[in-house]
Amino acid sequence: MTQKTILITGAGSGFGKAAALGMARNGHDIIATAHVSSQVTPLREEVAALGLQDRVRVARLDLTDPYDIRQAIGWDIDVLWNNAGMGEAGPVWEIPVDLVRRNYEVNVFLPLTLTQGVVQRWVREGRSQGKKVVFTSSMGGLFTPANWGTYVSTKHALEAFAEAMQQELAAYGIKVQTINPGAYYTGYNETMADNPFRWLDDAKNFTKRADLRKGFDDFFATPEGRMDPQEMIERMIDIVPADTGKFRNVVPKAIEDMLKDHQLKAWDNQI
Repeated sequence: MTQKTILITGAGSGFGKAAALGMARNGHDIIATAHVSSQVTPLREEVAALGLQDRVRVARLDLTDPYDIRQAIGWDIDVLWNNAGMGEAGPVWEIPVDLVRRNYEVNVFLPLTLTQGVVQRWVREGRSQGKKVVFTSSMGGLFTPANWGTYVSTKHALEAFAEAMQQELAAYGIKVQTINPGAYYTGYNETMADNPFRWLDDAKNFTKRADLRKGFDDFFATPEGRMDPQEMIERMIDIVPADTGKFRNVVPKAIEDMLKDHQLKAWDNQI
């Protein structure tokens, strides 16, 4: 594996932050970007404390800011890792549609805007050979559990875009991958599960708050809902800069097996 310069969105916390530091330790040059300005300085200080300041550049990249996107498109990178995202949960038949639109804007349309700009620059400048785009999808990009439909539908969309781009960009030497984490215990899913309680109203909605909360709590109490994220971080550190590998990367293996079984059974699903 050659040394890479890797741009990571959503590196202010969670998987993105931990994998950024790990890849820097492995000799890669990292542009670790955070959506929120207040995350930038603490991450710079952490990088310096770890002695990685020569390997990690920390910058703000708010995907909702077109000037931030324009600046990022101009950076000289080998790998674009679209890792930033957010999620709306709750029953699809009752969730306010403006929240659905916002989730698509952050998880699909804005990463697509950044990706188009980056790959078109690579191609236009004749520097596309050996470049790569990685999308953080989800186990939810491959199946749809009740009350998670809005969030996972954005990941279904990313799966489709990634699969199309893998074919479209192959002639230019640009590789495309997805990473599909299971429900690792990073706080991301737990925070997402709080979101419907901003709008869910027992006086208006058919879905009751207590019932939805119990469903979420029951899931997070299972081993599958509280997996140690270190396994996924270590895989990301290997997958993102690699010159070869699988298009789709589901972790852990037990979740990959579950998804394959689910997809086979879908052909016999009865209404």
